[in-house]
Amino acid sequence: MSVHGSTLVSVISPADATRAPDLYGRGPLARLVLADSKLAGLELAGLELAEIEFAVVDLETTGWSPDAAAITEIGAVRVRGGRCQGEFASLVNPGTAVPPSIEDLTGITDWMLAPAPRVASVLPGLLTFARGCVLVAHNAPFDLGFLRAACDDCGLAWPGFTVLDTVMLARQVMDPDEVPDCKLGTLARFFGARTTPSHRALADARATADVLGWLIRRLAHRGVRTLRDLTAWPGVVA
Repeated sequence: MSVHGSTLVSVISPADATRAPDLYGRGPLARLVLADSKLAGLELAGLELAEIEFAVVDLETTGWSPDAAAITEIGAVRVRGGRCQGEFASLVNPGTAVPPSIEDLTGITDWMLAPAPRVASVLPGLLTFARGCVLVAHNAPFDLGFLRAACDDCGLAWPGFTVLDTVMLARQVMDPDEVPDCKLGTLARFFGARTTPSHRALADARATADVLGWLIRRLAHRGVRTLRDLTAWPGVVA
């Protein structure tokens, strides 16, 4: 499903989502709305990690701070029990030029972004896509900082997601002699992730989802099975 050829939402498990009409003035826009989500009204902290639906999010941006940069691409993957439930991906026109260093890093050019929707047209779809999920990101403060700032700029209320940071989780779970650091590329190589991180939002979200699955397996071996168990580790769950 696409919006102006730039936004793609795919549902792998149709029972988990229903279509809703466009609420933002562009005609029939396919959007995802949770249908009787198992997480609705439940206390997330007490749920088994295998029962929780995660929305793994990654952003590409024009720089490193939301005060001076803007989002150029959003990618997200919904996973539950290690299975992908759907994907969301969109280029985003930042309204400013992409610096050469960022273009070299991501391969995203001004030409690619010119026809893309602005962030105000993309964010509502992302928030709907992630509704009812625990939000996951690798180095979550970076992605959450940009998403919160974008919501503020667009006059959208931040939903107050429970957030899991896979960097902080990996630092608790991985042994120092296994990996030299907890960068996404390092962890993806170690676990043999099906997608190689490439500084593109959807690819990096897919890789993070794979890494999350392996980290959860390790947690199970340690007897750590719920979000509540993870709150003992600073910075892992917010």
